[in-house]
Parts: sequence; C-alpha cells; structure tokens
Amino acid sequence: MNSKIKDSVSEEEWNARVELAALYRLVALYGWDDLVFTHISVRVPSEPEHFLLNPYGLLFEEMCASDLVKIDLEGNKVSETNYDVNSAGFTIHSAVHANGENNHAVIHTHSNDGVAVAAQENGLLPISQHAMIIRDDCAYHDYEGIALNLDERERLIDDLGNKHCLILKNHGLLTTGATCADAWLRLFFLERACTMQIKALTGGSKLNPVPNNVIELVTEQGHMASDDGIGQLAWPGLIRKLDKIDPSYKN
Repeated sequence: MNSKIKDSVSEEEWNARVELAALYRLVALYGWDDLVFTHISVRVPSEPEHFLLNPYGLLFEEMCASDLVKIDLEGNKVSETNYDVNSAGFTIHSAVHANGENNHAVIHTHSNDGVAVAAQENGLLPISQHAMIIRDDCAYHDYEGIALNLDERERLIDDLGNKHCLILKNHGLLTTGATCADAWLRLFFLERACTMQIKALTGGSKLNPVPNNVIELVTEQGHMASDDGIGQLAWPGLIRKLDKIDPSYKN
C-alpha cells in the first residue's frame, strides 16, 4: 500500500478509491476489460469537480486504490502522481459526471458482445429477460470517432437524458450509478443481455418471439433496475468474492 496517499486524503476519498479499484477488478474478472483502454471513474466525495480515474498503463486486474489518479472535469491531474492519464479518454466520462448528481460512478467497456450489439442496426433486442429488464433504461449515441472532440459531450448528454445505460453505437457500453454498486449491477445486466443476444443470433435456430404485451410487462417489472440502491443486492457478495481471490485492490 502507498501509505502516503492514504494518509493524505480524506476517509471518504479513500473509501471511494477502494470501491473504484474493486470495480476495475470486477470488470477484469468478468472479462469485460480491454487491456489498458476504457475507463471507470468515480466522483470524489465532497469535491464535485474532482474525479478518480485509472492511471494509463495499468491493467484493470492489477488496479489498487492508491494507484488511482485525481483529475478535474478536463482530465487535468490535480493530485501528485507518477502516472499519466488518458485525458482524451475522459471526454465521455466528464460529460456524464457533469450531467446530474446521481452519476457518481461511470463504467465504460469495449467488451466483445457489447460492441457487437452496438454495431447492430436494431441495437438491444427484447429477446431475453435481462434485455427486457434493462431496455427501458437504455439510450443510444451515434459513433463520432475516437472521443477526442469535447463538443461531443453535449450531444452525449442529450442522448443519455435521464437514463443510466448508454449503448455507444459501433463503440461499446456505458452505465452510471449513484454508487459503484448501482453502476456495476446495470453493467452486469447490460453485458449479459448483449452476450445472450449474440449467442441467440448465432445459434442457427429461429428465435422465440415474445409478445409485445409480455415485453412491456417485463420492462415495467424491471423498472427497479433504474432505482438508486439496487446494486446493494449483489455488491456485498461481489466484495467477498474479490477478497477471496485477491484483496490487494484495497492497497
């Protein structure tokens, strides 16, 4: 552990660092990471203009609380660190963080199945229970190239609106939450729905159509997925899982 960092930040910030490091480890554990690319970010408690982000060059599976870098809305480092950050990659995150107080945590992935669904004309199809539960909380954003243009932030915010999940066409997935736990559970449902869709479409058999009234019923039943606090159903178990595998993310 880098005790210098832990001793120099508030208890609130350190707890946020530990939770964010856990998110990085979980994304890697479930196979949704992309080497050192993509980001997961968290707002620093009591510092609304500051965020924690991964240092450029570390794998998600080795992320620790003390490794995380504190930055501002433009991606500039505001705390002492030996690491660089991919400030251009924070374009998407800065837009989402600036759009509402409940967007405390933002997860962005380039998973195989997520990108595959994002590349399909009709997007996420209501062919699985996971998809029907999450679909009403999903928005779409057209691909504009690598996210280097800060002007894209306004369009991204407009597309996300009041939803918590965003399918970035031809690019990947994004989820948000008032807590790390909420953002994670939404990502889990969205990633799983995408995997189920890709497997179903490549399985070679005709798909079972779900009647529209049943789709609407399940969507309505799934509105709980958009509620703050939903992530706590699974989060404690996930932390226990990480602790059994490798608790070094807390360092």
